[in-house]
Amino acid sequence: MNEKKLYILLTDTGTVFTRLIKSYTKRPYNHASISFDPQLVNAYSFGRKKPRNPFIGGFVQENMRSGLFKHASAAIYSCTVNEAQLQKINAYLEKIEAEKEQYRYNFLGLFGVILNKPIKREKAFFCSQFVASVLKECDIVDFPKPLSLITPHDIQESGNFQLVYRGKLADFYADGNHIDIMEPSFNMVPLKI
Repeated sequence: MNEKKLYILLTDTGTVFTRLIKSYTKRPYNHASISFDPQLVNAYSFGRKKPRNPFIGGFVQENMRSGLFKHASAAIYSCTVNEAQLQKINAYLEKIEAEKEQYRYNFLGLFGVILNKPIKREKAFFCSQFVASVLKECDIVDFPKPLSLITPHDIQESGNFQLVYRGKLADFYADGNHIDIMEPSFNMVPLKI
C-alpha cells in the first residue's frame, strides 16, 4: 500500500492579530496549516490573502520560508496516510482551490470559539477549522466536538500525530532539515509529559 506523510504545522507569527488570539487562548501556537512537502515550503490553510491586512482572508497556499512565517515559532507534526486518504485529501483540496474565490475567512467562527458556541458558515473557515475539516473529511481524525470549535491546540492534542520539530522555522530551514530524513537531534524539543 502506498503511504505518504502528512504534516501539520502549528505556528505563532507574532503579529498583532495572532497576539490578540494568543491572549485569549493562552496557547503557544495560534495558526494551523497542512502540508505534504517534507521541506514544508508550501502549506495550505485559511489565512491572510494580503500579508499586511488580517481582514482579507480565505484559502491560501502559504510559503513557510517567507513573509509572516520568516520569524515564526512552530511545532511540526506528522502522520502517515494511506492511498485512499491521500486521494480524498487531494480531491477535497482541489475542490476548494477551484472555488477559492467563493471561500472566506470565518471571523465570526472565532467568536464562536470564545463563546464555546459553534458558528458554522457555508464556505468559510478559520485556519484550525479548515485543517480539522481536511482531517475529518478524509478519515484521519474524528474530533469529539464540532469542527467550528477546533483550535490549533485541539489538533495538537488529537493523539494522531508525532512531533517532529519544535522551534523557529528559520532555524529549521537554516539547518537544512528535511522532515522525511530527520532523526531526533539536539535541536528538537521533546514533548512535555
